[in-house]
Formats: sequence, C-alpha cells, structure tokens
Amino acid sequence: MSMDSAPAAQEPDHPAAHAPPPGLVALFLAFARMSLAGFGGVLVFARHAIVDQHRWMTADEFNETFALCHFLPGPNIVNLSMVFGSRLRGIAGGVAAFTGLLLPPTVIMTVLAIIYARFGDVEVLRRILAGISCAAVGLLIAVVFRMMMPLLKRMDVVVLILMLGVFVAIGVLRLPLQAVLLVAIPVSIGVTYLMRRKVAA
Repeated sequence: MSMDSAPAAQEPDHPAAHAPPPGLVALFLAFARMSLAGFGGVLVFARHAIVDQHRWMTADEFNETFALCHFLPGPNIVNLSMVFGSRLRGIAGGVAAFTGLLLPPTVIMTVLAIIYARFGDVEVLRRILAGISCAAVGLLIAVVFRMMMPLLKRMDVVVLILMLGVFVAIGVLRLPLQAVLLVAIPVSIGVTYLMRRKVAA
C-alpha cells in the first residue's frame, strides 16, 4: 500500500466535459487502485481519480454525491463506490466499484493482521503504525480543503455560514452528528432552492 501523496492538480474554473463512462473492468481497476494507494485516505485518491484524472465527474458533482453518501448509513467511501458505479453502469457498475474498493485491501489486511498478531509488540512496528496514522490525518485534511475550493470560489456568504455552522456544531459543541445532519440538510436544500430560483428569476 502506497503512502505517496495525491497529485496536486489545479482546480479549473470551468471543468472540461465528461469523459466517456468506464466499463465494468475499468471501474473495478480504478477503485482497486484507489484502495491500494490510499491507506487511511482513500477519499483523497478517489476524488483525484474521478474528478482530475478520468474526468468522470466535475468537482461540484463529486461534492454533491459525497454529501449524499455522507448522509446514508455505512462508510462514506463504500457508499460512494456504490452510488458512483451505479450511476455510470447500473447495478453491475456499483458491484464492480464496490468489489474493486474492498477486495484488494481485505486480502492485504488479512495478511497484515496475521503478521501483527505475531509481531505486534515490536517497537519498530508500533512507530511505523504511528507514522501511518499521522499521514492518514494529513490526507484527510488535504481532501477537505480540495472539496471546499469550489464552494469558496463562489464566495457565497450563506454557503460559508452553513459550512461554519456545521463545523461549530459538530467540531466544537460536539452535538450528535445525526441531529446536526437532520437540521443542516433540509436547511441546505431550502437555501439552494431559493438561491437558484432567485438566479433564474
């Protein structure tokens, strides 16, 4: 599993047209590469591959899809693989992306679990795992900022207030995630609807 940092591609102001949808094998291989490259930070590599590398989605579409996956039960990146694959190739595409995402790391983690059970008390191994944890946090912070850029470029005060409000509610006040989402999502949908209606008028 590689810990290489994700390429820092520039966000275009006007994203290029979508590339042709991938086949089932391409979906499987793409998500397999994401899972193998992104130990502790698959979302970083998923966004880079889907938006920057293959142009299967725009940055805004990725953010919207990930927002939906965040609200659904289960791991966000697993939900993303199913939603994304199904969107491009139906149920078979969802299964291909899901399998590609989970199969390689499952095999590797099974092997590593066996090794850890035998050598887990070795100090060098403990330090390696601590370093991996730090890198995983750094990757997560990086993808958060990259996903924020399309929103910040709009310089919409209402959007920024909503983002700050959710951050304070969850990160500072430690309110339950489900309760915050139940309030934030309807408010976000309502605000977006009113803003688009105002622009169209």
